[in-house]
Formats: sequence, C-alpha cells, structure tokens
Amino acid sequence: MGPVLIVGAGIVGLTLGQALKQKNIPFEIYERDATPEARGQGWAITLHWALEYMLKMLPEETLARIQDVQVDPDVARNDSGNFLFINLETGQPKFKIPPNRRWRVNREKTRRALLHGIEDHVHWGRRVMGLNMPETDRVQLLFDDHSTVTGSLVVGIDGSRSMVRQILRPDAFENVPLGINFTGVAVDFTPEEIRPLKEMDPLLFQGCYPPTGTFFWFSMLETPQVNGTVATKNERYRAQICMSWSERGPEDKVATTDEDRLANMKQRAQGFVPFLQRAVDRIPVGTPVTEIKLADWECLGWDNQGGRVTLAGDAAHAMTMYRGEAANHGLLDAYRLMEAIEQIYNGGAIASVAIDHYEKEMRDRTSHAVRLSRQACRDAHDWGRLDETSAILTKRAIFVK
Repeated sequence: MGPVLIVGAGIVGLTLGQALKQKNIPFEIYERDATPEARGQGWAITLHWALEYMLKMLPEETLARIQDVQVDPDVARNDSGNFLFINLETGQPKFKIPPNRRWRVNREKTRRALLHGIEDHVHWGRRVMGLNMPETDRVQLLFDDHSTVTGSLVVGIDGSRSMVRQILRPDAFENVPLGINFTGVAVDFTPEEIRPLKEMDPLLFQGCYPPTGTFFWFSMLETPQVNGTVATKNERYRAQICMSWSERGPEDKVATTDEDRLANMKQRAQGFVPFLQRAVDRIPVGTPVTEIKLADWECLGWDNQGGRVTLAGDAAHAMTMYRGEAANHGLLDAYRLMEAIEQIYNGGAIASVAIDHYEKEMRDRTSHAVRLSRQACRDAHDWGRLDETSAILTKRAIFVK
C-alpha cells in the first residue's frame, strides 16, 4: 500500500506520524509553513484526559521530551489540578472546576519534541491546493507549485481553516463566528510583579467581571528555571494574559494596531481587583497583541471517497478554547485513526469500513464537544448565568453518545 499522506505538521499531525512510525506504517507529512519556526506558537495548552491516549501512541523518549517542556516543572511535580474561576471585581474564587491530571505545556516546544525522530518525513513549504482520485485505492495531493504525491489515504489535520475541509465540503467549510472578540499577549514579570498572580494559582486561572461580562485568562508560560534567569538580576517569569468580550456595537470591534488593542485591554480591566488591574496596566506599550477569531465548525458530514480522505483535529471540529479540550479531542482523533489505519494496512478491514467507523465515533463525540465549548464561551461572559452546571465549569470528559 502507499503511504498515509498527512496534511499539517501541528501537534495532532505530528502525533499521528509518531504513532504510525511505531506501527511501521508508511507516512509523509506536508506542512504549508516554510519552517517549524515560521509561525510563532509560544502560548501554552493543557493536556488532560488525552494523556491516556498519548501514553499509548508515543515512545517513552518523546513523552519525556514533552514532559520536559511543561511551563512550570516545579508545579508539575506536585500539581493538584486546581482550576479556579474567579470574580474579577473582588478577586474571590467563585468556582473550582473539577480537576484532571494535566500537563500544561508550551505549544511550540511540544511541536519540536514531536518532530524528533520523524524529521525526514516532514516536508515544509508544501501548500495543498487540490485532490485527485487516480485509482480506486489511491489518492493524490496537488500542491501550489503543481507537484503531486500519491498515497493510499489523505488525512487533513491542517487546522481550523483547513484546505482539505474546503475541498471535501466546498458548500459549508467556513467556521461560524460566535460574536465574541478575543485578544491576548505574552508578557514578562519580575518575581515581585508575578507574586500576587501566582498566589491566586501558580499555573493558571480565569474569571469574569460581573458589571461588563469581560472574561480574563492567566497562564504561566515560563519560570526563571525554564528560561535560565534564575538567581540573576534579570530573573523573570513569562505569562499569558488574555481577555474576551461580547461584541455589542462598533466600539467592541478589535482594533487593527497592537497599540490600540492593548489600550482596549487596559480600558476593559478598569474596575478589576487591584492586583489584576495592575497586571494588565503593566503590559508594556509595543507588546504584540494577538487576536483569535472565535468561531467553530460542528464536524459536518463529508464524502471520504471510499476511505481515501478524512479529517482530524481542528480541521474536523473547530471549537473555542473555553473548555480547553480542542487539542485533547485532536489527540484522541489521532489514536482512533491510528487504530483504523492499522486495521487497513494489516488487512483486518477495508478502508471504507475502517474510516467510516473512525468518522462516526469522532463525529458523535466532537459534535457534542463543539456545542459544549460554544456554550462555555457564552457562559464565560455572563456572570448572572454562571453556576455549577455551566459548560465552562463542568468536568472535562469524553462524551459518549
């Protein structure tokens, strides 16, 4: 059989590549970015219920490399899984989200860890423009330079604006906006400046400002032990600060410049409990402010061409980050897909049956997850409707239909 052609060298695509390598199944990965460093991915993600599946897919050396890029190794050794939702006006914790075992990891460094050992299978600067089906058991990728490659299965794991999704669902490939705007920064703090934030929680916390419904997120990105500044005069921590708000009028739109985006964040933080308002006010002018377009895609159906083309990760089910589950679902996709591909390649199932089975499980699971994350996003911006049953506060777990 021909190789599995993976489109996208993000965390899920690389994990699938590593998993297929363990099974001695041929694969190649094609990524539109010119190099691994082309797109900054310096923020962090939380791996929680998907850890169980990562342990089954990845070699011990790769798992160790991922553990090594946790944002705070000291906290990781004694992590209680604490996850607070606070009242931003008072600074008081209102809810504690049920904990899971978790690794909070740097996204860019995790990608690098997953590249190790499969570098020769990853092809950079290859932008997919189309698909051909030259034979009943083959599929061909077409690139923007007019070159082609042929394999037995194409897996589109090319993000929330997936070209493979667009090819499979040209009538309904676009993400659906939620009407809520989101900006965030990565910023350095001295030990003194970070102390009140770490006292709230040493790893991460979130909250809502009741008068306006503004949402706030804090997460550690680096400690002095990680960035090499410990015990120096320039000892520093690096953290992620994000804010989001409902768009009710023109004044709520995201500005086009970093300066105006930062001014908006500082204005929206007025009235926060003093230690949080100071944290936002300290963000230096000139700091890059990233906008995230909040939109989702509910894993609609597509024709997998007899098991020759499928989707995984954000390409299959784009969801907001308010439950922190997108990467976890993508990693479970990789595990289920590994099982299906192994069946195909060892002759245990024909491609159409194995891929149909994979897609049914994924669609049942992630359609619910997309809707739940959408509701969590809305709940996060409405203090009055928050209670223990709100989607943003309930336990992160796999839904089985």
